[in-house]
Amino acid sequence: MSSDVFSEIFAGLYDNTVVPYLGAGVLFDVKNKATGAKIPADSDSLILAMNKGQPMAPKLMYEFPRAAMNQELKKGRNFVNQFLTELYGKQQWTRAILHDWLAEWKPDYIIDINRDTQLQDTYADEDHLLIVGLARISAGPFRFKLYHYDRSQYFEINQDQIDPNWPILFKPMGTPTPEPNYVASDADYVDYITELMGGFAIPDYLKEYRQGKKYLLLGMSLNRDSERMVLSDIMYGAAEPKGWYLTKTPTDKEKRFCKRLGLEIVPADIHDFLEVAGLQYAKAS
Repeated sequence: MSSDVFSEIFAGLYDNTVVPYLGAGVLFDVKNKATGAKIPADSDSLILAMNKGQPMAPKLMYEFPRAAMNQELKKGRNFVNQFLTELYGKQQWTRAILHDWLAEWKPDYIIDINRDTQLQDTYADEDHLLIVGLARISAGPFRFKLYHYDRSQYFEINQDQIDPNWPILFKPMGTPTPEPNYVASDADYVDYITELMGGFAIPDYLKEYRQGKKYLLLGMSLNRDSERMVLSDIMYGAAEPKGWYLTKTPTDKEKRFCKRLGLEIVPADIHDFLEVAGLQYAKAS
């Protein structure tokens, strides 16, 4: 783990040329306030939570979107949406130390593929633009909704109402707040990625703003096609090289993907990153 690499990363983060891209691992220390149970955030834990703690068939345990598709076919799309809204919108969770760090400096642009609301809570004391991913809607071609938060509540807005001074919170996989919308099942991902590739899942303002940025992948796994495809298109227009992927145990598939995309693999994890960031925290047991 080179100190020079982290010096470059943090310099870019603090001048907003490097964009944090948050995966499930950033919520490693988050627990249910009532039960003490860890928040279901990664694929396996989400599947178990959706299926009342019971494993599903091995082919369904492969990835949450696949398991969610199975449940949608059996119980309807509303079942998956209601599950995610109950989990992330109604249950009370402790604060992630990673979000405490973000709150110290408030990046101008941040991407969070988790479906919880902690990122939004981090920016609750200032105006911001929230971009929420959508899937399988018939009202129009766009696969996003835009909201302005005015330090008290969210208001849906149009693209021409965006203020360039607002920080950008991009939640491509959805959130329960201000209204529940999610990209969760295989069918959702197929639709969302198709429109993402066609340019209809990102507002024009963000397409311009993101040009020349680099990315820091935190708490991510790049072993599954759905997350890799979303990532590739969200990073379109990035600088070369495109950024860094933090992982201590990259698989051959991840190595090939990062080489092809232009991401440097850094042999570190979220705990190492937070230590370098100068934070005191307790590692999840």
